Amino acid sequence: MRAVASRLKPITPSPTVRLAGIVGEMRRRGEDVVSFSVGEPDFPTPTHIVDAAKAALDAGMTKYVAPAGIPELREAIADKMKRENGVPCEPDGVIVAPTKYALFVAIMGLVDPGEEVLFPDPGWVSYAPMAHLAGARPVPVRADEETGYELTADALQAAITPRTKAVVINSPANPAGSVFSRETVRGLCDVVADRDLFLISDEIYEKILYDGAHYSPASFDGMFDRTVTVHGFSKTYSMTGWRLGWLAAEKSLAKQLVKVQEHTITCAPAFVQMAGVAALRSPPSVVRGMVDEFHARRDLMFAEFASVPGFHVDRPAGAFYFFPRYDADVRSDELAERLLTEAKVAVTPGAAFGDAGENHLRFSYACSREDLRNGMARVRDFVMRLRK
Repeated sequence: MRAVASRLKPITPSPTVRLAGIVGEMRRRGEDVVSFSVGEPDFPTPTHIVDAAKAALDAGMTKYVAPAGIPELREAIADKMKRENGVPCEPDGVIVAPTKYALFVAIMGLVDPGEEVLFPDPGWVSYAPMAHLAGARPVPVRADEETGYELTADALQAAITPRTKAVVINSPANPAGSVFSRETVRGLCDVVADRDLFLISDEIYEKILYDGAHYSPASFDGMFDRTVTVHGFSKTYSMTGWRLGWLAAEKSLAKQLVKVQEHTITCAPAFVQMAGVAALRSPPSVVRGMVDEFHARRDLMFAEFASVPGFHVDRPAGAFYFFPRYDADVRSDELAERLLTEAKVAVTPGAAFGDAGENHLRFSYACSREDLRNGMARVRDFVMRLRK
């Protein structure tokens, strides 16, 4: 067989997707596995959102639509961005796409081969592979325990070279649940503007917030024209399988970026987009109820960690992850594998999120309180055996 494209060689399979597959196969074999690995809310999609998709199907919304999205959803998104985020977005500046794909559209459309994309380390597992696929050079910038997992302006400034083109930030953040302060976001914006870069702001966890406040970089003076905001429905409305989100930018920039979508997936499904309209029209209680439950689970898991020896954990301010550091002299991938095979608990190795993630594990609490208690008891017993 002839060799595949060289751009694929530095890319490994997604660790989180791989783990989900392993857990699914173990459960199909009848094994009792508690999964803290997947970033997927366990709530059902709210009924009124499902009903909107059904109604759209019944109305025959099964054909192609405009690549940027249906007018109703683009208008609803632009209204949300203005009202809630202070971003002067117009419907013509919105591209509707699966959130993960919207990030790829932004990187693919902004960065030329050989240019650099900077992002936090530890950071989401797909930032670097997306840069590779665009022919760019991914550059992780340390944002670890010392800064509360916030990417600082000083660290960003030190990492920039003449080849740097774009910076990706994520707040609330995966994997550590950190929430960037206003001062942090302002400092990052100043560096981006001073160095004439693009900023890609991944805001998928915006609503999953317990402490502090969320700040959209595009709302800061002078930043809208150089910022691409990426958001979506998966985490906020428990719609991971619907594959729906958006990209918001200045309209002339969005007009260029939509070319990537036109020549790849064409458009998001029309009936799914109508579900998105219904989601954005939801009463605040829909989201508040889910976030309140995540908040309770966060506090429960934090209390459980107190009795796990050798684990050092911060209380996350957002998202639904813990990212504890452990004392054991073992690689994170090996420790995660042993937890899965010996304790039947699935967690994600910290090294999957970058070099700064080594000696950490990511625990997702997007599962029931019963699973939290059961899984953490298994973790505690495993660690006690390991230390002996």
